Amino acid sequence: MVHKFLKAFAIIVVITIIAVWWHLAGVIKANTPFESNLPYYGADTFTADQYQVRPFEVIDQDSQVLTRETFENKIWVTDFFFTSCEGICPIMSSNLSNIQDTFVKDSKVLLLSHTVDPLYDNPTVLKNYAKRHKAISKKWYFATSKADYLYDLARTSYFIATPKDSSYGEDFVHSQLIALIDPHLHIRGYYDGTNGKDMKKLIRDIRLLQKEYPQTK
Repeated sequence: MVHKFLKAFAIIVVITIIAVWWHLAGVIKANTPFESNLPYYGADTFTADQYQVRPFEVIDQDSQVLTRETFENKIWVTDFFFTSCEGICPIMSSNLSNIQDTFVKDSKVLLLSHTVDPLYDNPTVLKNYAKRHKAISKKWYFATSKADYLYDLARTSYFIATPKDSSYGEDFVHSQLIALIDPHLHIRGYYDGTNGKDMKKLIRDIRLLQKEYPQTK
């Protein structure tokens, strides 16, 4: 009788230990921040995790001033294009439209497209372009400024374009890269805006950042 009692008691103790361990493991997991393991990008690999997209001031398609503060604590993607482009830009804009639709219910996921032809792409032209691509107001921004200012942003803030080559007679930026920025303004990825596989990866990486920064949802 005693033997049976001790056996039953031992089983209860083991079950209790397992239950406590399972509960504690759940608590630890719930309180451990999720890490996406996405890389960081910057001017150099040694300080990439410290680099942030620098402050900027541009004009959007509604003729409103747009600054970096609009995107702080948000997950956002950015590219450089021009409305009269007949090559890669329509493809990129179409793919960005799909990104918008994929995250349409998450107000903390934003898009920012900068024109590289500001002489033609004034706010009215940008607004018409936004309408053609069904851009949602306050979700997908189209920005303009002075050409040299925009080119410098592309080259030395987002690192989407290569440095100016003085051997060319005309300065111009034309890149098919899309950058992913996290809520702390760090660059976390680059994607070919004309490549379907890269766009699927961008969607996956945005979802990873949503888990890494749950406060943005």
